[in-house]
This record gives sequence, structure tokens and C-alpha cells, in this order.
Amino acid sequence: MNTTNCYHCGDSCSNDSIKIEEKIFCCNGCKTVYEIFSENDLACYYDFQENPGAIPEEIKGKYDFLENESILEKLLDFNDENTQIATLYIPHIHCSSCIWVLENLHKLNQNVSVSQVDFPKKTVRITYNSKTTSLKEIVLLLSAIGYEPYISLEDYETGKKGVDRSLIYKLGIAGFAFGNVMFLSFPEYFQVDGFWIEKYKNVFRWLMFFFSLPVVFYAANDYFIAAYKGLRSKILNIDVPIALGVSVLFIRSTIEIIFDLGTGFFDSLTGLVFFLLLGKFFQQKTYNFLSFERDYKSYFPIAVTRITAQKEENVQIYEVVKGDRLLIRNQELIPVDGILINGNAQLDYSFVTGEAEPVSKKSGDKLFAGGKQLSGVIEMEVLTSVSQSYLTQLWSNDVFQKDHKSNFKTITDKISKNFTIAVLLIAFFATTYWLYFDASKALNVFTAVLIIACPCAIALAAPFTLGNMLRIFGKQKFYLKNTTVIEQLAKIDTLIFDKTGTLTTHKENTIIYNGLALSDKEKSILKSSLRASNHPLSRTLYDTFKEVKTFEIKDFKETVGKGIEVNYNTTNLKLGSSSYVKKSMEKTALDTAVYISFNEVYKGKFTFKNAYRDGVKSLFNSLKDDFNLAVVSGDNEGEKSYLQENLPPETTLLFNQKPEDKLNVVAKLQQENKHVAMIGDGLNDAGALAQSDVGIALSENINVFSPACDAILDASKFNKIDVYIKASKKAISIIKYSFILSLCYNLIGLYFATTGQLKPVIAAILMPLSSISIVVFTTVATNILGKKIK
Repeated sequence: MNTTNCYHCGDSCSNDSIKIEEKIFCCNGCKTVYEIFSENDLACYYDFQENPGAIPEEIKGKYDFLENESILEKLLDFNDENTQIATLYIPHIHCSSCIWVLENLHKLNQNVSVSQVDFPKKTVRITYNSKTTSLKEIVLLLSAIGYEPYISLEDYETGKKGVDRSLIYKLGIAGFAFGNVMFLSFPEYFQVDGFWIEKYKNVFRWLMFFFSLPVVFYAANDYFIAAYKGLRSKILNIDVPIALGVSVLFIRSTIEIIFDLGTGFFDSLTGLVFFLLLGKFFQQKTYNFLSFERDYKSYFPIAVTRITAQKEENVQIYEVVKGDRLLIRNQELIPVDGILINGNAQLDYSFVTGEAEPVSKKSGDKLFAGGKQLSGVIEMEVLTSVSQSYLTQLWSNDVFQKDHKSNFKTITDKISKNFTIAVLLIAFFATTYWLYFDASKALNVFTAVLIIACPCAIALAAPFTLGNMLRIFGKQKFYLKNTTVIEQLAKIDTLIFDKTGTLTTHKENTIIYNGLALSDKEKSILKSSLRASNHPLSRTLYDTFKEVKTFEIKDFKETVGKGIEVNYNTTNLKLGSSSYVKKSMEKTALDTAVYISFNEVYKGKFTFKNAYRDGVKSLFNSLKDDFNLAVVSGDNEGEKSYLQENLPPETTLLFNQKPEDKLNVVAKLQQENKHVAMIGDGLNDAGALAQSDVGIALSENINVFSPACDAILDASKFNKIDVYIKASKKAISIIKYSFILSLCYNLIGLYFATTGQLKPVIAAILMPLSSISIVVFTTVATNILGKKIK
């Protein structure tokens, strides 16, 4: 019987198969998928590659359990009001067409707002409107288009994830083939004559050929796929010369045994792939270790206020356990899932959902980690202990990726393109030369050049160096978002410091009150209002009213950069800047002060004598020769003379800066081609932190979570900022030295390769040795650098 292939999945079909528009399908499922795509203008799915789909299975009734609320609750990452988020494991994700169709689910179901694929993990994170659709409908849709998710309640309850062992399988196959091919090559190595030549020479050669097939077409397929995708996107990535080298070795070796010209280079071929995969496996293990360590070591140095026996205490976030009662202030992030006990909860879940519309909550409602409180203070009871890995996921969410930072090109990106072009040109010209002078050496030269110039050393240098530095910085309480931040930090030439809460510490401030006496009721209203605010001055002032009782404030409004307005029964309280409270700037007041009024009657002011952090003067002196320095502050010029006396004379001082002014200062410097790092406390500096090339939020045991920042620095390590920046620059130098070391290997090897003196088998041995030396060099160098930081 004549057969043809299904247009959707590629499986064999008989002549009586279902046909639409001259397209043949093996079953109704594949036909349905095609119809869905055609109706929704997604037929270009088939342009990515032939037969990209999979056969949908009969799933009627299979997912009825998703209608059970208790089961659904365990599967959802987020469930609030109209929005639900679920992460589904889809084993069939295997190529670019899979990513494309899964990230276009909103075209197939309008109730899906976002679907984001994590290709390495084979998962898709789907955000949808739970009022108009359900997880069951989405799962049925995914199954209908050939991407049935794998849902295991046991996995979700215990937190186990599907492990991709494909690299281990490939490494095992390559190693098995390499060992056998080397064994079969011994007679050739020792030039055995007689019996070997007569009886088994061809048998051994063809056995080596068959051993190499799974190595080339399975173990090495990732390099071919990556090279193909790069070329299709008009990008010369570092996988191109690797794929070309493997192809040339296989084709040449095959030709040699077919025409009995020689034994080929199957030993070099299998050895090359084995050592490449071994390096990748080592790299993957290293990153898994780093990832675990960053989750375990309290990735964010933030704390939360825990209420115990009417007492409030700051505790590290990972110490929070189920049943604890937490106090969440205005603009603070909810670090764990919990139940609202009391207070007016207005939550911004844009960190999680991307939607900025605030959500109102009442007592007894469930609160999810990642929500930002927008209206006063609330109290909540913890349902689950904090998940640092979940907070890491929040911080890494695409919502926070800024265009001006995502365009940053890493050092590997810059070098790999030029390196690939250079290797291909050398191979081409050397082969052309030998074709003219001695054609018998031409193919050998071409093969040797491609192998000896394998860029795996370059590919390994940056990840190992920067990954190790990320771990070292973390141990020093300097927590970076990713390895790219180290490269950006190394390019910094301008540093901008916020003053209040950054150069100064609220823990040691001296506060003097000047004004009319406050009644007990007024003190209680004032303290209750301060309790809801997360501004450093509010927190400091709050701590001075130790014996004053507090009560719930429902009508609370905080204007960033100005002050707070509270209504309690018939009493109106305003506290903040002079212009906000008194409607006029107090010209004679040069100290940092908080002004208060009750029912529009001015009462007085609390004057703060700032205490500067230890090491501010020495830090600025160590930075002045290499960086442009600036201090920006929302306060008045009260301490300008002090700063002028203690900071380098070339330091720019800017006062009375609103949050938008700080952002504009950063943007203006960037327009002058400056690379700017902003160091702030993460409160009024959020815009400037996001705009800067590197935003560093200082943490002083307060729950200030700023996703706009690139790094979080523990306040106790403030005086080490210069050390961290210089260490970043040295880390880039280590990478460059690695490239030079790799270049030396390549130049020496290329000399022997282009002159026809280097056999591919020797090249295949030298290549992994160069990679191992690069890994050892970067690891030792970064560890030495880490000891110097301490």
C-alpha cells in the first residue's frame, strides 16, 4: 500500500487518510489542530519546519480532576481575583516552532494574557483570566494542539521537578562509542600486518563507522541545531565551527572507508564530541551548585517585621515560619503566602502578573507572595515558609527587564562572532593553499584547523569566571541578579549615591523636637501613622515613641518624596516636608526635618542630625581617582558644608531632588556616554535604580524589595563598594587573560595545522586539554581574587 506523511505530525498515513486542501492527515486529531491554526491565522506554524506537531491523544474526561478546587489550589502558582497563573511541564517542547506556538496561546484563547516558555525546563508559565476560562480548558487546548502537559500531583506536592537527563545519556553514548572506537583503532595505531590486513581490517573500520553514527546524529545534535538556528538568524555563533568540524570529520572518515583510502578519523570524532559533552556536563553541574547555593543562602538580604506578644522585631526572611504574624508596611513586598488579619490591603501584583491594577483585600482573604502593599500597614498570618527560589523567580521575571539593559552585549557575544569568522577564513585560505601545492594534505589541514580552533575554551571562560564571582560576591553579602551584572559593573565610570539611608544610617540619628507639646492622643495617631510608612525617617521617628500605644489607621496616604496624610475619626494629620505640611519652604531650616500638623494647625518639627556610615570618607577617597562621583538627596542643603569638607572636592552635590529628578540625573549622564551605577536605599530611588546601568539597593534589615535593582548590598558592607567594583574589573581581566591563553593554544596549534604537520587525532587530544586548562585557570584565579576581597 502506498503511504505518505501526515502534514501535521509527519507519521505515515495510508491513502484513505483524512484530507483537507490537498493536505493529508493521519487522524482527526491532527486535522483538528490544523483547522485551529488556520482559523486563528497561525498556519505559519508550519513554516518553522516540516511536520512540527505531535499526534493529540484521546483525552476526553482525562482532566476532569482539574475542576476540583482543592487539587487546583496545589497546581497554581498564583490565584487571586480574576487572575490565575500555572506552570505546566510539557515534554513535547523540542524546537523553535514549539516555543512560537505556545507563546501565542493568547491567539487561540483570548482569555490567556501571557504564556512564557522556559525551553531548558520544558515548561510554560500561563497567566489567564479565571472568570472566563479555567486551567482545564487551557490543558485541553494544549492537548488538542499536540502539547499535552504532564501533570503529577505528587510532583507538585513534594516540589519534585522532571529532570532532563538527555545530556547524561548523550555523554554515556559518546563515551561508550569513544572507548570502543579507540579499542578498534589499536591495530591501525600499531600498524599490525598479515592476519589483520587480510581478515578484519574492513570489519573493524565499518564497526567504527556504526559506533560513530549515534555520536554524530544524537550526541552531537545540539551543536548542529544551535549552529543551524544561528545561521538562520544570520548569527555566527560559536557552535558553527564545532558543527562544521564534526561534519568534516564524519564525512571524510566515511569517504575513506568506502573507497578504502584509510581508516578515517572516527577516534578523533568520537573523542571530540565526548570531551565537548564532558565540558558541558561539568559546566551544568557547576551552575546547578551555584543555583542551589544562591537559593539556600538567603538570596535577598531583606528582613520582615514579626509581631510576637505585642512586640515587633526584625527577623531575616528565611526565619519566617508558618503561623508567624507579620507586619507589612506601606510599599513593602509580601514575602510569603498568608492570610490578612487586619488592615486595609491594596495590593499591586504587577511583580507577578504584569497587571498594575491594585487589588483590594479584606480580613480573612489569602495574600500571595510578590504583592506590594500600597495603602498603609497591614498584619498577616503566614501560611507557608518563605521560598527564596520563588522570590528569585519574581526578580528574574521579564516584567522587570529594561530595554536599555537587555541590549547589553556580553564579552563572549562580542568575541564569538569575530572568532568564528577568523577560524573559517583561516581554514578556507589554508585549504586553498594546500589544494594548489599539495592536494593530498588539503582535507587534512582543513579538518585539523577546525578542530584545533574549537572555541569551547572561549565558551567556558566567561561562565566559569563570572559564575564563581557570583558565588564569591554572595558570600560577601553582595547579591547580584545575574552574571551579566558583573560585566556591566566592570564598565562603570560614574557613581551616584543617595544620601538619606545610604550615606547615612537611621540607626544612629539624633532627633530633636521643636514645637508645641503633643497630647497623648496626637502621639498615638502620629506613631500609628509612622508605623505604616517604610521611609527611613519614619522608621527612625517611630522607634522614639517606645511607650506610646498604636491602633489601626484605615485612611492612610503616602506621597513619595513629600509626606504622609492620615485621617483618624475627626483628626487630620500631615507629616513630611515643609512645603507639604506648611505649604511653604522654610528657608532657614537647613537640617533634615519632618514637619507635622494636626487639622491644618502646624505643631512643630522633628530635626534629624544625620549619622554617617563608617568609612564614607575613605570610600569616596578610594573612588575619586577612577570614577566621577555625585551625591543626590531629596533633603535640603543643611549638610552641604559637612559633605564639602569630608568628600573629595570634585564630588557633585545635588539637593532637593525628587524621585523623578534623580532619574533625570542618571539619564542625562548616560546621554553623555557615561556608564552609571546608582546606589540607593530602594525607596525614593526606584526610578534612578532602574534607569542606571547598574542599580544597587542598600539593605539595612528592612523589608525593602526593589525589583528594579540589579544588586542588593548589605549595609554592613557599604564601605566595600570600591572593592566589589574593582573585583568585577579584575574578573573581566581574568576572562581576557583566558582568551589570550586560549589564543596562544590556537596560534600554536594552527601553525602546525595549516602547515600540514598536525594530524586530527592529535588536535582532538589538544582541544580538551586546552578547555580543562582554561577552567582550572579561571577557577584558581577567581578564588585568589575572592580571598583578596575578604
